[in-house]
Amino acid sequence: MKDTIVRSPFFYVGDKYKLMGQLRDLFPKNISTYIEPFTGGGSSFLNTVAQRYVVNDIDHYVIALHQCLSSYAGRQEEFLTKLYSIIDKYGLSCSYRNITAPDEIKKKYVKTYYSRFNKDAYTKMKDDFNEEENLVLLYLLLIYGFNHMIRFNSSGKFNLPVGNVDFNKNVHKAICHYISFVEKSDITFVNKDFMAFLNELEFDKNSYIYLDPPYLISGSEYNKYWNEEEEKRLCTYLDELNERGIRFGITNLINHKGMVNQTFLEWSKKYKVYNIDSNYISFNDNTIKADSKEVFVTNYGSK
Repeated sequence: MKDTIVRSPFFYVGDKYKLMGQLRDLFPKNISTYIEPFTGGGSSFLNTVAQRYVVNDIDHYVIALHQCLSSYAGRQEEFLTKLYSIIDKYGLSCSYRNITAPDEIKKKYVKTYYSRFNKDAYTKMKDDFNEEENLVLLYLLLIYGFNHMIRFNSSGKFNLPVGNVDFNKNVHKAICHYISFVEKSDITFVNKDFMAFLNELEFDKNSYIYLDPPYLISGSEYNKYWNEEEEKRLCTYLDELNERGIRFGITNLINHKGMVNQTFLEWSKKYKVYNIDSNYISFNDNTIKADSKEVFVTNYGSK
């Protein structure tokens, strides 16, 4: 495996891209099936060597987007051409192709010119998606949207505002890496509750489960699916996996903004705990919190 860490083309908040250099060194080296119940953007599986991958997320749209991009395996240029066509149709900026905001907008809005320039076009694209769902449109809404989030209101309408971002060289690079990876890999995408997902799997001695659940004490948007009961349910299940000799690793937040995840802290004392240098930030607060402590807990290796 090359040393370079590749990023998911979803640029998902909470994605483990920046931590994979640390985490990959702590993952087992011989993995038959890599299993991920909370896959999110997917940077974790994209940077892990395994014979096959089975990844899950409870968010239907997250898995639908993975399946959409994966369907273009062997057709990378076709996918890119489709994206460029939509970008041009709406008149969005595309700095990768040197299509950017006019100089007068850049001078007037030095730090926010992409959001100023793309706002109307993005709003039209959002309205069209909400009229008739199209996964390629949803992907571009994620790329141009605020903090690259997938967010729907109570009426089921995508409602994220435009972000100060556009289709740049990093997006192009991430798409190419992703499609190249899925072309040569055996990947199954699943959309279920994490427990239902795990209970349907068969494990062998070289299976490995990596878990990155929503963080109980953070304020991230995707925590809407998570609470204290779910945290305890997960910890209990991991104890059962340990008794069966199945390897797992899990990341979580122990301390954050004066709060302590006491449930996970006490549970983790039974296993091997590694401190992760993460500079944790969340969707609602982009400032780095010095009191935040993120950890990686495993049931393999010496305690």
